[in-house]
Amino acid sequence: MQEHDVAAAERTKSAATAAEAAGVRRRDVAFALLASVQFVLILAMSVLNVVLPDIQREFGLDRAELALLGASYPMSFSGLLLLGGRLSDLYGSRRVFLLGTLLFGGSSALAGVSTGLWTLLAARFVQGAGAALAVPAAMALVSVVHTEPVRYARAMAVWGGLAASGGTAGMLLSGVVASWNSWRWAFVVPVAVAVVTLAAAPRLIPAGAPPRGGRLDALGAVLVTIGIALLSYGLVEAPERGWTSPVALGTLLGGGALLVGFVVTEARVEQPLLPLAFPASPRRAVALLAVFLGAAGITTIFFMLALYFQEVRGYSALRTSAAFLPFGLTLVVSGGSVGRLVQRFGPRVVLVAGLALAGLGLAALGRIGTDTPYVGAVLVGLVLFPAGTALVFAGSTVSATTDVPQDQAGLAGAVVNTALEAGPAIGLAVLVTLAAGHTADLERAGTGPASALTSGYGFAFTIAAVAFAAAAVCALFLLRPRSPGSGG
Repeated sequence: MQEHDVAAAERTKSAATAAEAAGVRRRDVAFALLASVQFVLILAMSVLNVVLPDIQREFGLDRAELALLGASYPMSFSGLLLLGGRLSDLYGSRRVFLLGTLLFGGSSALAGVSTGLWTLLAARFVQGAGAALAVPAAMALVSVVHTEPVRYARAMAVWGGLAASGGTAGMLLSGVVASWNSWRWAFVVPVAVAVVTLAAAPRLIPAGAPPRGGRLDALGAVLVTIGIALLSYGLVEAPERGWTSPVALGTLLGGGALLVGFVVTEARVEQPLLPLAFPASPRRAVALLAVFLGAAGITTIFFMLALYFQEVRGYSALRTSAAFLPFGLTLVVSGGSVGRLVQRFGPRVVLVAGLALAGLGLAALGRIGTDTPYVGAVLVGLVLFPAGTALVFAGSTVSATTDVPQDQAGLAGAVVNTALEAGPAIGLAVLVTLAAGHTADLERAGTGPASALTSGYGFAFTIAAVAFAAAAVCALFLLRPRSPGSGG
């Protein structure tokens, strides 16, 4: 009888172990699904970068129309992120995630069959809107999938690197599509991922806590959405038209005024879209600054080096994409270890080391010339910067989201991704302006166009390297280790 009881206990224990292992596998698959959506939503932003000249020729676009097309996705994405985060907290993360994915997938299919500029513009705008709903909701669902603090921290460290990996993959895919077939094929991957997600997510991803309801800050949503959209468009147009042109100046001033109105509104309403204390805590502010710089650095490298490779060095679109392969491979390799590094050394050490390493990569790129060999300063920069950026995004994402209450998980995802989107808009505009000014000064002094252009790029990279070094010092002294039980 005793032997029978022991055998029964062993069977019960084995069944429990098997059930636990199955649960872990299910959670890992659910996280992989969420991560793949985040990856593709960012990929979709950069997937047209290299093929924009093809679209320009097919639709007969001028430079202003091309700039508007390039800005349409990030404008709606960044402008609606805070609203998406609030909707996720109010009405349920999984519900908003599925709605955003549906909008994203449907508009991706429409973009692929567009017959003119306005159809493609509308499709890209709705793509960005769907992404703005899905991204903060997906980030909130990570805490539903991984409820243990250790597994959650490791998952968020991996999550932090998805934006950089997705942006790089979009650049590579864009180059392949440009050299192989029509630009329309760039939308196949977003459509496929959306279809798979809509089919699998209801079964794999838990619904989480029931929606808590509440009042939506409609005025704040309107002010921040239009304000960010105007500011983003103004920053895109300013380097091309001039900072004092009516279009650039009007949109920048209008967007700035609306955002000031948004801050005033949030300080007064009972249930704000963005509680002002949330991004203002020192730990979260430093983390958001790091996200901003990391995103700005990636976009600047892609933009300036793509032009450098094609206009100065004479690379084809495919060769230009291939030149960024070390960047992408380094991100993949680094991304595989960031979770363990954060767990072992803590987000502060990882973040400071990442900022310093990325700054060294930018400093190396600052040394480029018209005849600089690829295997040299360029390759060093394309390896050091992504290695550092993987650490930056991991450390900052964990720092910004740890100890966030469940009813603000969507808000946290929205704030982090807003910083991620502000980096390319603001950082790139400032660095492009600095590069253009330096180039113009050299040309007036008699320097040849190619040398002046390259020196302008190098100057911008050097300024960015200084900014990363300053941020590393700030993180070292301001991102203090949290005491047990401390919040925000």
